[in-house]
Amino acid sequence: MNHATTNSHLEVICGPMFAGKTTELMSRVAQAHAAGLRVLAVKPTRDTRYGHSELVTHTGLRIPALAVDRIADTLEHVHDFVAIDEIHFFADEAVAPIQALLARGTRVVVAGCDIDHFGEVFAPFDSLIPMAGTVTRIAGTCARCGAPSTHSERISAVTDRIIVGGIGDFHATCAACFRPSVRGIPLTP
Repeated sequence: MNHATTNSHLEVICGPMFAGKTTELMSRVAQAHAAGLRVLAVKPTRDTRYGHSELVTHTGLRIPALAVDRIADTLEHVHDFVAIDEIHFFADEAVAPIQALLARGTRVVVAGCDIDHFGEVFAPFDSLIPMAGTVTRIAGTCARCGAPSTHSERISAVTDRIIVGGIGDFHATCAACFRPSVRGIPLTP
């Protein structure tokens, strides 16, 4: 058996917005640092909500990160552990580079929203979850009833599938309270 593939491991952290996915990802980064691993934290370039070269939680925790346009841009870096935030921003383009990282023995942890505001599975989760050795699905709190949240409901009047948003753009809701967006119809705030 190839030594590189025996050390590789993919973990998927997923759930709706405001559930603590980035906080959980940062915890994995801290554990990898404590274990003496060479760590690379990655984020999409277009996520500029709180800073360009940092992973930042909605509560303000931050760690340094490499902003990339494509996950393939991480392949030139040699690390034992790669943590990728907002993986859904990369869609299916992320799958082959993650497979390449795993093939060379890199431990990979990804975090992001697995269900979009239409109620559909975000790529690349449909491909990554079956590959993962560990899947951690996190729930937040429903903004309407207080139950565990499972969905991100868009409340801003934008019809794009992916926007860089936060408080004021989305609510976390449970399945019973979730009102999916309708394609091509702007939301009424």
